[in-house]
Amino acid sequence: MVSDIRRSSPAALRNRGPILEILRTVLPPTGLVLELASGSGEHVTHFAAALPDLTWQPSDPSIEALASIDAWVAAEGLNNVLPPLDLDVTAESWPIERADAVIAINMVHISPWAATLGLLRHAGTLLPSGGSLVLYGPYQRANEALAPSNAAFDADLRARNPAWGLRYLEEVTREAEAVDLRLDRVVAMPANNLSVLFVRA
Repeated sequence: MVSDIRRSSPAALRNRGPILEILRTVLPPTGLVLELASGSGEHVTHFAAALPDLTWQPSDPSIEALASIDAWVAAEGLNNVLPPLDLDVTAESWPIERADAVIAINMVHISPWAATLGLLRHAGTLLPSGGSLVLYGPYQRANEALAPSNAAFDADLRARNPAWGLRYLEEVTREAEAVDLRLDRVVAMPANNLSVLFVRA
């Protein structure tokens, strides 16, 4: 039974396994991995348990999310997860100066475009040469019709907040390349999602 302070996300429980398999192929054997918009904390605890040689730095701008992350880490007894950072990706400065890899799951479409620009700009500064940025979620692609489920999701997001919505992968890639993040590959994931993998040039 999940306690009140520990949030639980059905989406996180569904997608954390497939995402972990992608992370195994791109993350370094050791080092610091920054997760942006960690939400409930169920992703970072799953990844940290499976990849114990990495140090994990969760973050989120929500006080409730930070409490949930702390609670999940304590419940799982993990010693390779650092205390979560209060981090707003749109801020001019971040409370972290370096990371060997950066991941952001289901953030780009559930935030304003300025959040994606902030994410890319800072990742381009934090990462070393060869460091990976992993984005996961649904995207639009030029000259391709959205799957009906993604079209409905996009409409629902925009109804909740006009600044939200599925982004064009080509636009994200263009902005990433402007800050020396090279598109390495795009991997199709379950439920019409994509893992988009960038490497710091």
